[in-house]
Amino acid sequence: MVLNNANAERTGELTAVVFNIMRFATHDGPGIRTAVFFKGCPLACWWCHNPESQSFRPEVLYFEERCRHCGDCVAECPEHALRLTVDGQVEKSGGVCQRCGHCAEVCQAEARQLAGKRVGLDEVVGEIEKDLIFFEESGGGVTLSGGEPLAQPAFAAALLRACRDRGIHTVLETCGYARPETFRSVALLADMVLFDVKLITAAAHREYTGLANTGILQNFEDLFARGRAVTVRIPLVPGINDAPEELDRFARYLGKFPGCRVELLPYHRIGAAKYTRLARTYKLKDTVEPSAAELARVSDRLTRAGLNVTVGG
Repeated sequence: MVLNNANAERTGELTAVVFNIMRFATHDGPGIRTAVFFKGCPLACWWCHNPESQSFRPEVLYFEERCRHCGDCVAECPEHALRLTVDGQVEKSGGVCQRCGHCAEVCQAEARQLAGKRVGLDEVVGEIEKDLIFFEESGGGVTLSGGEPLAQPAFAAALLRACRDRGIHTVLETCGYARPETFRSVALLADMVLFDVKLITAAAHREYTGLANTGILQNFEDLFARGRAVTVRIPLVPGINDAPEELDRFARYLGKFPGCRVELLPYHRIGAAKYTRLARTYKLKDTVEPSAAELARVSDRLTRAGLNVTVGG
């Protein structure tokens, strides 16, 4: 969905950087949902399938296969960051891209697309309200996802309150990385929290996400202690967190929280092409998606340890 609210900042309205609003989402909470994807995340997980969500600034994705080599983007770039080669290829030039999105605006082939717009609260709420009938009929609602909603806490909290005032069910999808007071100020406003627990040991978590998980687990424990509806999501990534000893760490840790629901999210390669479009390196290019038999093995091992496990994704 294209978002554009250039007036929001000028009028003093609360704003956030969002890279997508997805209608008819069915994997991020109960019923049919509208998912608001916040841009920016403190983590940089190797397996992230939305790499355009990591940076807090807008970014341009380049779909080379769509490019007509017309040169419109080159002519439009105010920073002269692009050039057309003698054989008609578009490549980076000496200028520094400011991520203004002018090149994407003039690209008729949609070979260049801007990920991320600064939008106002009223615009986002207005988009959500278009889907009220679907929420009512399916028991759905709104999911705040990302990126990481907690990285833009004032807007996330205001959006959750606006949904609550309209009787809309809300879900917060989070990696849990935030100061405790910031975490509580947002998470306690949501009807349900989908909480990613990627690895248990701090060293492994730092290696594969860029940051340790001490504060993340403390926030999870605080949320569970408050009796809030929370589902743990484990992204199952072969070679990173699917070994028997890693699964046993999950079982020992999560087993301390009776009634905790666990959802396995099998690794997939759907987002791998996005790294090329962002001129980044995909670190898991040789990783194979887990088979149905492998998922059953992991699910059974965790279930036998006393966890309530389902497979999602």
